[in-house]
Amino acid sequence: MTDQPDFETRRKLLSLMAAGGAVAALPKGEGAQAQTVQSNARIVILGAGAAGTALANRLHNRVDGAQITIIDPRVRHLYQPGFTLIAAGLRPSSYSVSATADWLPRGITWIEGSATNIDAETQQVSTSTGETVGYDYLIVATGLELHYEGIEGMSRDLIGQNGIGSVYAGPEEAATTWSLMDQFTDEGGVGLFTRPNTGMKCAGAPLKYTFLTDDYARRKGTRGQTEIIYCAHSSTLFGVPIVNEKVRMLYERQGVETRYNRVMTAIDPGRKVATFSTEDGGSEEIGFDFTNVIPPMRAHQVIRDSGLSWQTGASGEQGWVEVDQYTLRHTRYDNVFAAGDVAGVPKGKTAASVKWQVTVLEDQLVAQIEGQESDHLYNGYTSCPLITRVGRAMLVEFDYNNNLVPSFPGLIAPLEELWVSWLIKEIGLKATYNAMLRGRA
Repeated sequence: MTDQPDFETRRKLLSLMAAGGAVAALPKGEGAQAQTVQSNARIVILGAGAAGTALANRLHNRVDGAQITIIDPRVRHLYQPGFTLIAAGLRPSSYSVSATADWLPRGITWIEGSATNIDAETQQVSTSTGETVGYDYLIVATGLELHYEGIEGMSRDLIGQNGIGSVYAGPEEAATTWSLMDQFTDEGGVGLFTRPNTGMKCAGAPLKYTFLTDDYARRKGTRGQTEIIYCAHSSTLFGVPIVNEKVRMLYERQGVETRYNRVMTAIDPGRKVATFSTEDGGSEEIGFDFTNVIPPMRAHQVIRDSGLSWQTGASGEQGWVEVDQYTLRHTRYDNVFAAGDVAGVPKGKTAASVKWQVTVLEDQLVAQIEGQESDHLYNGYTSCPLITRVGRAMLVEFDYNNNLVPSFPGLIAPLEELWVSWLIKEIGLKATYNAMLRGRA
């Protein structure tokens, strides 16, 4: 493998980047419609993250006369795919921060509060601002809750102390995690990496940060004094079998020790020791000098209390909204939809998934307004630019059936560590993301 791609590959990729996020302008999937419809429907969107904001823009442009209300207290919009770059020292914390108001379309109502109660029977949402909002259609796009307290002894305010980092918590915490990782790879010691046994956003992120830590230690010449341990929550490293095997081989090549069926249940910051449950029902303590804590994840309390979650199984315990995996429509309330992290579908907790979900949800909702049906379905598309070192990544894209579905066949091989895949992650994705927020992707 050479350090730089061939001229023709570089030319094609740089042309995409120069087009200002041309990747985002790819046409929607088959079955998508574009006609504007007339309706005075009351559409309430819970959450102004990636999915909620994109849908606010799409529906504002698509449904003429609709009363669109978005409910979210956050004044900052966070570009979460950038957290890994911040935690690798490649971007400042400000890279992922913008103003929520800058992305919302004029003409909609933004309630700067949280939903405190959802009554799907009366079709009303109560808010922390004291308002009660009725709806004809409800879109749940609240994201998820990082449940740090689900690990005994852990809390968000421990990030940055005693070798405890956490890339997921936010841009400032990602920057703090970089400071810890930078110091750790200067000195060496034991680096401990994990993931929870719940549904989680970007399941590849724990793997890529392990790779990045290994890379920095090698660059600094301290890898010989560094032990890197990855605790997998199950018997695999990645849910797609062919990708799992590739990562397993790369970890073996890099000397990463993998311990399977280990889930962090407790942490002792003073002792720098984490406790894990094991496959046989026992427990194991592992000491660390640096760790990237990834907490259990679940739906927010208001969703778990709403009656909209799955009623059984892990999806019910974690509170994910009960929707058909193809239409994203609720299976018991046909005027309720969900998109993004909170949607209870088998895959799809990434920003790339949102890009595909919002077009499906838009078409399904508009068709319902018109008394019709849409054949535009979500196939589970999920993408993970899986960084293996600074300057190299694998652009892994797959669907519900674990089929690899590359966007650039013949240009980007999905299981190869390529500069072009790194370039898409480092430069191209943010332009695509921003276009998605505007409703243009």
